[in-house]
Amino acid sequence: EFVRNMIQWFKDGKTIPRRYVWEIVLGAHSQFVKEESLVNVDIEEGMTIDVIGDVHGQFYDYLHLLSLTGEPNEKHALLMNGDLVDRGSWSIEVVVTALAFKWLYPTRMFINRGNHESKEMNRTYGFEGEAKHKFGEQTYKLFAHVFTEMPLATLVSATKPPEGPTKNVILSPEGRKRYFVVHGGLFSKDGVTLDDIRKIKRIGQQPGQEGIMCELLWTDPQELPGRGPSKRGVGIAFGPDVTKRWCTANGVTGVIRSHEVRQDGYSIEHDGLCTTVFSAPNYVDQAGNKGAFIRIDAAGSQQYTQFDAQPHPPMKPMAYASGGLASLLM
Repeated sequence: EFVRNMIQWFKDGKTIPRRYVWEIVLGAHSQFVKEESLVNVDIEEGMTIDVIGDVHGQFYDYLHLLSLTGEPNEKHALLMNGDLVDRGSWSIEVVVTALAFKWLYPTRMFINRGNHESKEMNRTYGFEGEAKHKFGEQTYKLFAHVFTEMPLATLVSATKPPEGPTKNVILSPEGRKRYFVVHGGLFSKDGVTLDDIRKIKRIGQQPGQEGIMCELLWTDPQELPGRGPSKRGVGIAFGPDVTKRWCTANGVTGVIRSHEVRQDGYSIEHDGLCTTVFSAPNYVDQAGNKGAFIRIDAAGSQQYTQFDAQPHPPMKPMAYASGGLASLLM
């Protein structure tokens, strides 16, 4: 009830007392610290999970998205795949709402870290300025630490046998579909296992410029086989053969990632093994794209839902960003 009232309060353009923000962030913190760097989620019979891509502080679109997904409950989980903040000018409202759900429904609300849940990006793309403006320096520092506690990836596993033909489908050792959900993508070298990811010591760490943690948050798929340089200057680009080898070695049916705008809100790449989902429609008020989310059921079947941008109050993206970076896209 409190969370619903808070959402309405935010929608009306009001802020909540700082003490409530601290309580919510610390409540979410108490759940994140119990989770490994790779979280396992089993989709039980009769349950579904919705995978949500980048939201980037577009609070009014996030509310519309939640009206389509429904709130987390006993039979329905949400998994936000990073980049909740920056660019959009309601990043606080988005992240406080998400963390409140994490605190309330710890086993039905999951949040992966994105490359924008980091100090360097927050300084440039608006969240640091917004958090300090709305709640002060100490509150920003608290968010910055909790961002380091967010898991780096989630393994979503069906519990029922797959429906339909499974001729070329990669299944888990138990013969079930399972999906590796991560913000960025795969690695600069072969041989990284699910266990390697599970054991990453992430808390208190920034992703940096190289290494497994950086790659999980920063890499992108490419059409060409092999690996190539990243168009971002951080991480790499990985080809369909890289994805196939990794999925086969780890018994993973497919990689679901976000990190890049897609005109239709999602796109299926790498012969069906790599899906990009992006949930910030009309990104930074100018991209004209749709948003989307992916619903997965207990048999591992996927369903895609697209949605359009909603009207929002007259506040430009990057309103709190430092310097003249409002026009840059990344």
